[in-house]
Amino acid sequence: MSDIKLGVIGLGHLGSLHAKMLSSAEGAVLEAVYDIDTKTAERIAGEYGGRVAADLEDMLDSVDALSIATPTSTHFDIAAEAIRRGTPVFLEKPITETVEQARQLNELSEEHGVIVQVGHIERFNPAIVALDAYDIAPLFVESHRLSQFNPRGTDVAVVLDLMIHDIDIILALVKSDVESIDASGIAVVSESADIANARIKFTNGCVANITASRISQNKMRKMRMFQKNAYISIDFLQGLAEVFRLVDPDDKDVSPTFMLGQIDKGTVKRNIVYEQPPVPKDHNPLKHELQLFVNAVREGTRPIVDGRAAQQALEVAEEIVRLIS
Repeated sequence: MSDIKLGVIGLGHLGSLHAKMLSSAEGAVLEAVYDIDTKTAERIAGEYGGRVAADLEDMLDSVDALSIATPTSTHFDIAAEAIRRGTPVFLEKPITETVEQARQLNELSEEHGVIVQVGHIERFNPAIVALDAYDIAPLFVESHRLSQFNPRGTDVAVVLDLMIHDIDIILALVKSDVESIDASGIAVVSESADIANARIKFTNGCVANITASRISQNKMRKMRMFQKNAYISIDFLQGLAEVFRLVDPDDKDVSPTFMLGQIDKGTVKRNIVYEQPPVPKDHNPLKHELQLFVNAVREGTRPIVDGRAAQQALEVAEEIVRLIS
């Protein structure tokens, strides 16, 4: 199979990184780039290859797949036009500005049989990838995503800017319908909520307590999960996962980093072990998720974070914003 031709539209901070990563993606070639700032487009094309497209129509005439890193308010119109033309799209998160737009976009992609992948990049954080070998079934989740103030991104509430990352991960790990949501938050330095907390209860009994802030002094991106016989700690900034769990003493498949002790009460003895799951060497989450997009397009497979998963995360986020407002 020949290399697929890729295009990137929107060459701001994220879009320029998309162009960089896609220029070296296996099985693909960066064919064209576009931005309303022509000088920026010319600079990116000069650095990473490809030509500067005149407009969206010109772009779609020359590419096999499109990466969209424009403002969220433009996602729907650009992606819908690409899908109607049969062009697979990678959309930065959130998928669209509203749930209704996300629903329409997914229906359109299913009608035309076109792949849609959404950039929930924390799904590919080394700490999350390292947990692939474990049976994750959380009953209680607590997450904190705190950042220092940055004017970029304040056009939307912190729920859509930061918290949606954790919402997406929790929905993917819990694998249960949402039963109820309680939320609170306040606007401090912008016109929308800058700090927010949500408590999500799932039909399987799991409860998730999620806090996000973009006005903190120090960064923190941590998640703690508690489940039967295990406690899992995730540090997204360090790309580190730690697992504390109970195992049978005669389990030969366990290679713990440390043996912390033994529970000898009751009829069955259990060892308490501590493990640091190895992370993939030189793992770049953005490069990895974009390569998976290329692979999905080439092989015609369903992306890990498809449009429906992104729609579900947006539905929860939008309800949290509504409860705060």
